Amino acid sequence: MKIELDVHTHTIASGHAFSTIQEMAQAAADKGLKLLGITEHSPGIPGSCAPIYFRNLYIVPRNMYGIELMLGAEINILDTEGNLDFDEHYLNMLDIRIAGIHSLCYTPGTPEENTQGMINTIANPYIHIISHPGDGTAKLLFEPIVQAAKEHHTLLEINNSSLRPSRHKVEARPNNLEILRLCKQYEVPVILGSDAHISFDIATYNFAMELVNEAEFPEELIINTDVKKFKEYLNMNNQV
Repeated sequence: MKIELDVHTHTIASGHAFSTIQEMAQAAADKGLKLLGITEHSPGIPGSCAPIYFRNLYIVPRNMYGIELMLGAEINILDTEGNLDFDEHYLNMLDIRIAGIHSLCYTPGTPEENTQGMINTIANPYIHIISHPGDGTAKLLFEPIVQAAKEHHTLLEINNSSLRPSRHKVEARPNNLEILRLCKQYEVPVILGSDAHISFDIATYNFAMELVNEAEFPEELIINTDVKKFKEYLNMNNQV
């Protein structure tokens, strides 16, 4: 399967990653990608970027080493209402907007409450992608989440990093299999995310692809294969 993009990656700016923007872009070019997204953690994660970092993104070239670069954030979902730790002022500064639940800054509720908060985030017109919904950080009901993702053209991520055995996320494998099976049933595209925190991991989808194969998930529903399809699905020519 030809992969053209990876849009969930982090640089040293996120505080717990190990490569620069230029190192990441060069590695993406070396791997034959057409599009790289760099989505630094928003301020709710300890040691990550202060808001001023995102205000200054306009100075960074959006083409490096022959690939297109999108700069944005992995924004924290804070609670069961779907509130985020970025307001519209900062959301408007980003090329790409991913939102996810992280235990360091999420106040959980019941599975039903967590699910409603996720659906509220999916319905937020600023959000393009939900990061690692299947990693088990919050208990979720996946069928309504998949249905909401289809309705709002928000992509659900199959996150390779959370599937690493070294992460000890025991619910990640069954949860992501369930997401893939539901997305296959409802014909909902997914996006594979490396969640790379070092340049060597860009477009590394080995664990995710094991599940894709096990679920017999259709290649045409994997959005990483075509930059044009990715942008059209997210309506990126008509940004909020």
